[in-house]
Amino acid sequence: MLVYIGTYSRRGSKGIYVYRLDPKTGVLSLVGDSGGSVGNPSFLALHPKGRFLYAASEAGGGAVAALALDPVTGLPTLLNQQSSQGGGTCFVALDRGGKCVVAANYGGGSVALLPIGGDGKLLPASAFIQHQGASRANPGRQENPHAHSINVDAKGRFAVAADLGLDKLLVYRIDPSKGTLTPNDPPGTATKPGAGPRHFAFHPNGRLGFGINELDSTVTSYRYDGDRGTLTEIQTLSTLPAGFSGSSSTAEVAVHPSGKFLYGSNRGHDSIAAFAIDTASGNLTATGQFPTGGKTPRHFGIAPTGDFLIAANQDSDNLVVFRLDTRTGRLLATGQTAGVPAPVCVRFAAER
Repeated sequence: MLVYIGTYSRRGSKGIYVYRLDPKTGVLSLVGDSGGSVGNPSFLALHPKGRFLYAASEAGGGAVAALALDPVTGLPTLLNQQSSQGGGTCFVALDRGGKCVVAANYGGGSVALLPIGGDGKLLPASAFIQHQGASRANPGRQENPHAHSINVDAKGRFAVAADLGLDKLLVYRIDPSKGTLTPNDPPGTATKPGAGPRHFAFHPNGRLGFGINELDSTVTSYRYDGDRGTLTEIQTLSTLPAGFSGSSSTAEVAVHPSGKFLYGSNRGHDSIAAFAIDTASGNLTATGQFPTGGKTPRHFGIAPTGDFLIAANQDSDNLVVFRLDTRTGRLLATGQTAGVPAPVCVRFAAER
């Protein structure tokens, strides 16, 4: 299968890298790169039909880039870029039908929706919402709104945006066909003051969701009502081992394709925290922390087959491949690595 890596344009990075993962050995082989056609292509999202790739560009003003994928090699070629209407675009996602891109602007504290044309190119933003207020529980990080992610649910009816600066998960009604994004009623739910919600992941069953909180290194499970677009907190657990006293913050959160396990990355402790999911109650049980073999795991990706996880260690410039024990959820080191400058996102795609 192919693996797409988003990076920051530093330390010689050429932008988006494409690797092939050997499903037997876990070896990563470089296919090529985007040649620097997109500046700071940090966060990536694949079109569900596999023909296009979309990237948050953190170069200059906020923007989202559309790239076509070569049908033979999978290599990306820039199609166009559009403004995200806000500074510091840090996250992009698509609806399941591939009709639109939603983007979160960290610096601007806002979210936007950009329609996708039939040729894969992005159209100008058709919806934009500026977040208001600030939590200020953490004065250094929560002085203004900081939208850090936005994810569309499986039915394409609602989108959940995590705003680190507000200590809130904000819910929006979305219509991908019309290109609209409007606040839900109720508008969302608050986290613990100073938690700093960063990323969010829906469970495959559509009835649960999980938020990872950057500033206090916790994960929270929620009951999700897909008819009303509401989130009800169930439980919050630390991502760090008992007794840890160093500096650390979280980054990515993801549910295993089986729905049995949840994973979150710790930057500072430099590990992947693993949890077992009770799908009936939504409760989590911590099952351990696994070293990522590098510094500052900004992101990680889980293969659609559920048997591999690749950690992107931003500050040690490496990718580390793990096998996933699909019975226990444990990460098993394969010994396979790849050197990539400032890797910050991992996306799996089917082999062509």
